[in-house]
Parts: sequence; C-alpha cells; structure tokens
Amino acid sequence: QVHLVESGGGLVQPGGSLRLSCAASGFTFSSYFMYWYRQAPGKEREYVAHITGTGGITNYADSVKGRFTISRDNAKNLVYLQLNGLKPEDTAVYYCRGYSYWGQGTQVTVSS
Repeated sequence: QVHLVESGGGLVQPGGSLRLSCAASGFTFSSYFMYWYRQAPGKEREYVAHITGTGGITNYADSVKGRFTISRDNAKNLVYLQLNGLKPEDTAVYYCRGYSYWGQGTQVTVSS
C-alpha cells in the first residue's frame, strides 16, 4: 500500500529555516510528480510547490517563490521542501502528495 510520511516540522523564529522531508513507499516514486501543500488554521489547503519525476522541473506558489525549494532523491524515495526566510504567515500543517495520496502532515510554526 501507498504511504507518505512527512517529517521535519517544528517551531522556528521569523527569518529561520526548516527542511521538511516526505518518505514515499508503495508506488514507483520516480515516475510521479510530487507536491507540497499547506493548510493554515481556518483556511483552505493551498498548493505550495511541485517537482517532476526526474526533478528537472519545479514550480512554486507566488507566496513562497524565492524562499522555498523543492527537491527529490529518487534513490531514497524522498522529497524535500527547504523553507528559508520563514514568516509568521507560513505557519501551517505541511502535506506532501503523490500518486493521488496524501501524507498525514507536519506542523510548521513560525513565531518569536
């Protein structure tokens, strides 16, 4: 069965950095685009970024462009989201998505 497990969230001060990871299993990882979404309290889940199967093409929401970087390691079935220059408005549960499945999410809180 398909599993997506996120990790790496936490509490960070404004301007800080985190690296989120998503471990995938149960499907041919390198064949699929992988996505990161986030959901802030009281808001709809929103798209953050995606990466193609080979990792050659990435795309970002305007709100994170230039601060976040998505990458993947197909040998390890991992997708990453590097979060730099964090702002309080980045506070949310971050989810990875692939093969039409969702992970359980990891909480990112940006606060002084």
